[in-house]
Amino acid sequence: MSGVGVSVLAFLVAIAILVAFHEFGHYWTARRLGVKVLRYSIGFGTPLLSWRRGTDQTEYVIAAIPLGGYVKMLDEREAPVADDERHRAFNVQPLWRRTLIVLAGPAANFLLAIAVYWLLFVVGTQELRPVIGPVEPETPAAEAGLQEGDEILALEGRRTPAWDRVLMEFMEGGLRGQVVDVQVRTEDGRETVREMDLGGLPRLGDDPDLLRVIGLQPWQPRIDARVGELIDGGAAARAGLQPGDTVTAVSGEPVEQWRDLVAALNDRAGESVTLAVERDGASREVDVELNPAGSDRGVLGVRPDIEPDAFAHMFHTVRYGPVESVSEAVQNTWQTGVLTVQVLGKMLIGEASLKNLSGPINIAQYAGDTASTGLVPFLKFLALISISLGVINLLPIPILDGGHLMYFAAEAIKGSPVSEQAQAIGQQIGILMLILLMGLAFYNDIARLLG
Repeated sequence: MSGVGVSVLAFLVAIAILVAFHEFGHYWTARRLGVKVLRYSIGFGTPLLSWRRGTDQTEYVIAAIPLGGYVKMLDEREAPVADDERHRAFNVQPLWRRTLIVLAGPAANFLLAIAVYWLLFVVGTQELRPVIGPVEPETPAAEAGLQEGDEILALEGRRTPAWDRVLMEFMEGGLRGQVVDVQVRTEDGRETVREMDLGGLPRLGDDPDLLRVIGLQPWQPRIDARVGELIDGGAAARAGLQPGDTVTAVSGEPVEQWRDLVAALNDRAGESVTLAVERDGASREVDVELNPAGSDRGVLGVRPDIEPDAFAHMFHTVRYGPVESVSEAVQNTWQTGVLTVQVLGKMLIGEASLKNLSGPINIAQYAGDTASTGLVPFLKFLALISISLGVINLLPIPILDGGHLMYFAAEAIKGSPVSEQAQAIGQQIGILMLILLMGLAFYNDIARLLG
């Protein structure tokens, strides 16, 4: 299956799971509180599959447009209700019951994320250790005294066993513009705390590589600039390079390891370079015509010769006991949800870039990338999107769950329901707001595709 096909399929599977859980939250709570459910639909539009079950003959539907779903309940505002069933209509329920039913959808998304994180923590996952590579000078990391080889153990007292947790903590600290405590273990085994000032960072989203802005990059093992494999038809093969050759210089520029070789060639697409090469103990020079001009980078057309255990130190297994995993899962979900709210708030007041907003195209790409990598990355993606869906649905926008809760809050204050006319106007405003948001999200997605 092509990359596009994988992305589309992974996206549809993810959306179906998330929508099913969200709507099941509404459905299950309504049933438990005595409200009659008429239809439980995954998707919109023409039903592809439907059946009825239970004493209420609830209709279960899988529809043609898989970008959402809904639960339809008995309601006097939508159709006449028989007197003997009026007590089961949604609109006549006490305010607290209606509130719980509406809250149950986003709550189901948060519970799904907690369950996924708990499972991953209990089973254990292979994670990239947050060991620091070369630190860029005159950056927050350099000013804090962080050094290559330091392993980040915790930020602000919260442990960070993997780079994704480190990035999450830095994003939160950057949004607040605060000084964060970074607990590290140095190469000689000492544990110490460094203070990093994140107050001068650019707006979140202006530069997508936050770690680079901070001055950090993951540590990588030393890989010699030794040719391991030639790519057929590549520049190196045409020039006569052989497996086992070690490059020591590019057009007079010394090369010590593989990353130096890559950096030396990056900006030389289409150029002719002279490589100083060691082969069988003898030095020689080889002229190489790199890939044609107009390419993004200068490519030699070789793969490095890497020792089998070179990357073993970079990974470790992150696993907790069943009870501790509950705490970790709840903390991860809570922190991600809070960070999502903070980013949305900063975007609203202009302190975070609108580039942070992603639409279906970018989400589908991410779904395809994670699904292609393996089950664990896809489950992490699922948890992240589930949290985002829960947060977005709680926004006070009419037609979303948060809009209904806003009406309920007004009802609690004024002592009577908001008029149907006001709700109808609110829905029109809500639809317009969602159209504008989706338009911006699609624009961002297309801009990313075009680079």
